[in-house]
Amino acid sequence: MSDVNTEHTWVDTFNESLMRTMGQPLALLTHGRGAFVWDENEKEYLDFLAGIAVNSLGHAHPVVVEAVTRQVSTLAHVSNYFSTRPQLELAERLKRITGAGPAGRAYFCNSGAEANEAAFKLARLNTRGGRSTIVSLKNSFHGRTMGSLALTGKREMQEPFEPLPGGVIHIDSTIEALEATIDDSVAALFLEPIKGEAGVIDLPEGYLQRARELTEQHGVLLILDEIQTGIGRTGRWFAYELAGIKPDAVTIAKGMAGGVPIGSLVTFGWASDLFQRGMHGSTFGGNPLATATANAVLEEIESAGLIDNAERKGVLLRDRIAALNSPLIDEIRGHGLLIGLGLSEPIALKLSAAAMDAGLIINAANESSIRMAPPLIIRELEVDIFITRFSAALTAVGFPPQPPTPEA
Repeated sequence: MSDVNTEHTWVDTFNESLMRTMGQPLALLTHGRGAFVWDENEKEYLDFLAGIAVNSLGHAHPVVVEAVTRQVSTLAHVSNYFSTRPQLELAERLKRITGAGPAGRAYFCNSGAEANEAAFKLARLNTRGGRSTIVSLKNSFHGRTMGSLALTGKREMQEPFEPLPGGVIHIDSTIEALEATIDDSVAALFLEPIKGEAGVIDLPEGYLQRARELTEQHGVLLILDEIQTGIGRTGRWFAYELAGIKPDAVTIAKGMAGGVPIGSLVTFGWASDLFQRGMHGSTFGGNPLATATANAVLEEIESAGLIDNAERKGVLLRDRIAALNSPLIDEIRGHGLLIGLGLSEPIALKLSAAAMDAGLIINAANESSIRMAPPLIIRELEVDIFITRFSAALTAVGFPPQPPTPEA
């Protein structure tokens, strides 16, 4: 009788049955509650990634459960030949919270990449005066569909799929490069207010204000990708509010429906007149299940004061992380509850693995950056638990918290 273990694990099933587009999962999660999730062995994790900024109300929030249950018992899908009350309500709500106002328009789809795909097509419609160039930033991320990948400023992601849709150039993230590029030949400028996938990298001070000035001067669409920064994550509904500007269009997804797939492109002013009937569409986009859930989530964020909570807990987290005084932490970036840590050594993967061992989910965005995007509902209790578990992870990789440096 063979003593070889022939048990088929979930890892085996994953490797044998799923497309090889992503790395092997870190765990098999089975359920969650609030800011916590549990794996198949009932190990608890504090989830400080929230599905990459998706689970804005955490896991199994009663508002999400009730909204999905109520809507799926009446209408889940009707196609885009019809409208529903949840769809109309969400469009009106997005016009209000974005600041697009009466002239604004909302287009619904199913993801952030789809929202950016729609925005790419919007940019192509701004052809006044023979405009043809679309400008994006190096080291940006806008999605993995062919159009959104063309916007993404990462050559290593693009190369296997070339030729990509043309007409896109990528520039350095400096005001000088912006001023040297934006002219009357440019149709649109695509920006992430904070580069999330790159490790939560802030744009230079005054960048968004200068981008708004130049795009208005030259008739260029300013399109902001707020898929990761939007829906209260930075302590405002949208990160562009921190700069005191409004774009011509904004793409939204991730946290809008608390885990139910949805995306949107919202246009402002004259940009709302570019799309005409038949130019774009989505079978599932704007379905009543997704839009009803989004309405419930956005209402809860607003009524429960979660945007203010994101601002306050973000400040608290930054202060508590800085107080650890670990020599591994060189820089603390981002706003609100979108936080990036720049590391002094390229061991982000090792640190995130140690955090998992300690019962904490964070993300190694690259070798030298940690990304965190906890649910907007976190309390001081979760901050305390985070500090305990993160300290354990820092200690495990050889960079434990240090006593405060004595004043000179």
